[in-house]
Amino acid sequence: MDLMLPDAGWTTCLFMLAVTTTLGVSIPVGINIGVINAPSGYIKAWSNLTIFELYGTVLSPGSLDTFFSVVVSIFLIGGVVGSLGGAVIADKFGRKKSYLLCGILHTVGGFCFIFCRELKSVELLLLGRMLVGLAAGLTTGVLPMYLAEVSPTKLRGTISTLCGLGLTAGVVVGQIVSLDQVLGTKDSWQYGISCFTILNIFCYVPYAWLPESPKYLYSVKDDPDEALRAIRILFGQNAIGDDYVKLQRENAGTASISSNSEQNLKIALADSNPTTRSMWSVINDPTLRLPLILVCALQGGQQLSGINAVFYYSVSIFESVGLSSMSAKFANLGVGCLNLLVGALSPYLMAHFNRRTLCLISCSLCTLNMFGVAMVIHFIDLVSWFNYACIIVILLYIIFFQLGLGPIPFFIGSELFELCSRPSAMALGSLSSWGCNFLVGMFFPHLTNAWGAFAFLPCSVTCVLLTLLVLFYLPETRGRNVCDIMVLVSKGFKSKVV
Repeated sequence: MDLMLPDAGWTTCLFMLAVTTTLGVSIPVGINIGVINAPSGYIKAWSNLTIFELYGTVLSPGSLDTFFSVVVSIFLIGGVVGSLGGAVIADKFGRKKSYLLCGILHTVGGFCFIFCRELKSVELLLLGRMLVGLAAGLTTGVLPMYLAEVSPTKLRGTISTLCGLGLTAGVVVGQIVSLDQVLGTKDSWQYGISCFTILNIFCYVPYAWLPESPKYLYSVKDDPDEALRAIRILFGQNAIGDDYVKLQRENAGTASISSNSEQNLKIALADSNPTTRSMWSVINDPTLRLPLILVCALQGGQQLSGINAVFYYSVSIFESVGLSSMSAKFANLGVGCLNLLVGALSPYLMAHFNRRTLCLISCSLCTLNMFGVAMVIHFIDLVSWFNYACIIVILLYIIFFQLGLGPIPFFIGSELFELCSRPSAMALGSLSSWGCNFLVGMFFPHLTNAWGAFAFLPCSVTCVLLTLLVLFYLPETRGRNVCDIMVLVSKGFKSKVV
């Protein structure tokens, strides 16, 4: 059973929770994504010297590139592992303590970065990247769920987008910090890659005043009294009557049953059971198969749709127009700022427009833009003005991406699954996201070498498949109860969602 929160608006506590979680863990995740590439030359030189001094081995250029690829990719591996553990941790320790664990992992990883150079330890550098990767995977699995569960229905979409918005902002902050003019220098790169630890203060200072998820306390911990206290911390002492939770529990057996159908009865009974479901039971449940496919496809497809490939390729495109290497990096930063600017509109968009409509528009337009990117880059030497067309198409892609494909996958699982299966579903979605992110990082450069501009075509195909999946199988979730949505998707690919 999913406890209905008061249909209230913003409160001081809710606002503080939304802001501090975004600053405390979401932005640090983005910083760790965006900060590592610019100072790569300095990190390689230091690593080579340190390995020689400690082990008497001089790495060849190829071996050094391989070592640095490990430094980069171990973060993504940590994200995969963190995603897998998210469901267990979120239900065993609660959403609030899981959020605190994200902050602790970030802080410990940051200190590893700070001291790795002073202690001359490449092992600390690798350990730090692994720890912040674990924190990132846990954050993307737990935080959207925590935010959705403390939000009233009318604010659920607005608040749930803050995790993705924080990641986008963090990438831009990481790009700025890693510039040569800031902390991306030979002598200060270790402070650049650890600067996010300052933001971790927002995890710890207000922590004592933040409530646990009332829905978690009520349905998972089976503690209605604590759930009532958490609701009053969030929405005020007069937000809910003393007998409200008791009445909800007494009426749980019938309140969520809208008809006498066997399917609705099955879902209602499952929803009234506070027992947490394992990943395996969620995977094997045929009534959850379609929503699970939707969550994993949207989160994984978000990474495969071309956004990471665009950021990988944008510097070389700007250089092809005639910009210097430094100017191209600043232009790339401008692309990141546009990504953040449009992403900042997502809370408003989620509050005023239907998720399904936004996702359809976003996926279909991204399909056209990815195809356009491939064609324009392929023929860039034949048509003079295609240099500028490349920039325009890339900028349009970023705008269309942030309309729906950027923010929606982060929180859609919290609107498709009831509480007992939500942690496992969100963890599997996060696993899909980090796994596909890892695939892009590992294989897109090789695909570019083999196919050239046509390496963007698989991204376009991914967007086509996502468009079809959303068109036929994603129900509208804005302002609707989870139990009603579950009925719509319970018959798998035979479901009628519109």
